[in-house]
Amino acid sequence: MRIAFLTAGGIAPCLSASIAALIEKYNDLAPEAELVGYLNGYRGLLLGKKIQFPDSVKNNFPILYDFGGSPIGNSRVKLTNIEDCVKKGYVKEGEDPLEVAAKQLTKDKVNILHTIGGDDTNTMAAQLSFYLEKNGYDLTVVGLPKTVDNDVFPVSQTLGAWTAAEQGSIFFENIVNENTTSTRQLIIHEVMGRHCGWLTAKTASDYHKRLKNREFLPELLIDKEKWDIDAVYIPEQDFNFQDEVKRLKELMDKKDNVNIFLSEGAGQETIIREIEEKGEEVPRDAFGHVRLDEINPGQWFAKQFASELKAEKTLVQKSGYFARSAKANHKDLDLIKKSAFYGSEQALNGKSGLAGLDEDQDNQLRLIEFERIKGGKPFDVSLDWFDTMIKEIAQK
Repeated sequence: MRIAFLTAGGIAPCLSASIAALIEKYNDLAPEAELVGYLNGYRGLLLGKKIQFPDSVKNNFPILYDFGGSPIGNSRVKLTNIEDCVKKGYVKEGEDPLEVAAKQLTKDKVNILHTIGGDDTNTMAAQLSFYLEKNGYDLTVVGLPKTVDNDVFPVSQTLGAWTAAEQGSIFFENIVNENTTSTRQLIIHEVMGRHCGWLTAKTASDYHKRLKNREFLPELLIDKEKWDIDAVYIPEQDFNFQDEVKRLKELMDKKDNVNIFLSEGAGQETIIREIEEKGEEVPRDAFGHVRLDEINPGQWFAKQFASELKAEKTLVQKSGYFARSAKANHKDLDLIKKSAFYGSEQALNGKSGLAGLDEDQDNQLRLIEFERIKGGKPFDVSLDWFDTMIKEIAQK
């Protein structure tokens, strides 16, 4: 039996741990199975580039639990975007990437394929699974839901998201000390989240909670108010700019600084419209997603607020790469192991799907049908922990 692994999309604090958990379980359930990894996601699958896991890897899998990133590499490849696959040299003109992938899996005599990724990765896994079934290929595909955005339908909690939020809060715990370097300082913490504000909200909530466990010395400049969050802006919530300017200016006048947590997707439509009105091209990836790191939402918001608040210094800091590159924390690791162990058991039974917590089935860990998987799930702003934080920072 040959079992293959593939990680794709942006990295998250779960990829290395997921590979470790799968190896651990297969060592127990199918010790004679040959394990291979396709290098750099679907790119490696299309090009037939893979690495066989030697006994040294199978025996020393716990090392992988101590690392972030992916031990077999990632890439962003959309199998249904034929033009892009041809352009990048992954397939030849006239070839169907889905067919090329299916034939490569057959050529490599793969019995089980595990895909670890977000909505795009697992949507591609679904397309591949449907193609394999339709064309008579006998192969089982089981995915694991990875994304720091926690925005995959109908998965209630994606792997790596808890860790990313925790790491983002630690990142800002250091950055916020910059408020002591000048008067009237505006600090914007830009957090990943294209369409979903969950990561920004959870990062802010985790940071806000961490402050409650710290001691301050308000007799000097070490005042909790200067360290706390003043605003959280996410795609799911609109806000009146002038009302916020008035509120934040009062805070700036009172405590000499303002701290904002900003989802990179907040205000995205306005920024895109400005770029297009200038006659410039909006940068996008193979999936059609706007390259947010290139249009720079944080700087745009900084420009809007800085003059209105009469900020003497403005600092925009992105925690994205810091947070998503971390190794899984204990809470995530527990969910990763449960998901990977369950997914491998189902795979050996010949069942395909996504091993995740199904919010439509009372958050039960089950093999979710691929046809139900899609991205773009918005953050639920009615959640108690979010509402409590917003009230405590007096944003509403």
